[in-house]
Amino acid sequence: MSVTIRDVAAAAHTSAATVSKVMNGSGSISQATIDRVEQVMRELGYHPNARARNFARQSTRTILFLTMLGKNAGFHNPHMFEIMSGMEEAVAKKGYLLCVKSISAEQACEFVEKIFDSKEADGLVLHASVVSPALDELVTVKAIPHIVIGNPDFPSHFSWIDIDNRLGGELAAKHLLKCGYRSLAFLGGRSEDRISGHRLEGVLSVLNEHDVLIPKGNLRQGDSDCDSGYARTEELLKQRELPDAVICANNYIAYGCVMALREHQIRIPEEMGVITFDEYPLSRILKPMLTVVDIDVFDMGYQTGKCILSKIRKPNLTVRYYSTLPSVLERESTRKIVQ
Repeated sequence: MSVTIRDVAAAAHTSAATVSKVMNGSGSISQATIDRVEQVMRELGYHPNARARNFARQSTRTILFLTMLGKNAGFHNPHMFEIMSGMEEAVAKKGYLLCVKSISAEQACEFVEKIFDSKEADGLVLHASVVSPALDELVTVKAIPHIVIGNPDFPSHFSWIDIDNRLGGELAAKHLLKCGYRSLAFLGGRSEDRISGHRLEGVLSVLNEHDVLIPKGNLRQGDSDCDSGYARTEELLKQRELPDAVICANNYIAYGCVMALREHQIRIPEEMGVITFDEYPLSRILKPMLTVVDIDVFDMGYQTGKCILSKIRKPNLTVRYYSTLPSVLERESTRKIVQ
């Protein structure tokens, strides 16, 4: 005999109406009741007809994630897949399917309008790389439940969630000062690289508080890749006075930096410390393993998933905040300096 909604209600000590609200994600139901009903549904093996439920409430139970992917995307941005994994876990718990589409900012507007006009998705997650003022106007006018991963670099009505990279820079500087380093260098991306720029702002704010300056020659900027990290380090090493620690704006710059230091037989951390950002695989593969300022991007993805579910329930909800605080993972590339 098949299990019915009344069986679930009886076992959960609640009403059939409450069970229905839990399944539909509607109504003001306490988290304790939701957890109890969902547990009973699992124990009894109750699987409501998803198609019928979705038709009745005019829902697809689908969330669309638009980003820019491509060849070697996993190498260049491994955090993207951690973010997606966190999102998927959060929305799957509520019975939603996460669909990923690779698209450019130029294509995004037309695609989003088509999908939501035909009601093929309930919510929209956008990576900051695909947003534009035109897309901002579209989701605002059509009241599309959405969340952007990354604070857009133009004035907008978007809801967004982001990482506080300025705070990350502050933590990097504080860690080096605590270790006893005083002569520092920063290897970063180009001026238009907002992540690198925010990290540099955080570094400089802490150093200014402690009357520590980065000499002009110790601030080197270029592409955010290994070759640039190597070239910037070579420039740094041509100076008469060398820093005792280098802050690298990302793992790829750090990799190039470490290669250059090795070629010049400069020992890490005995002769020069190195700290970078983000817990990419490179930071653990390199020897010595790199000290990093890390963000739990899986958690950021999970928080993004929870945000889009809230926006689906309350489309007028505005979400704009920095999630998941950074922390320092101290490894072999920095050390305490005896003054």
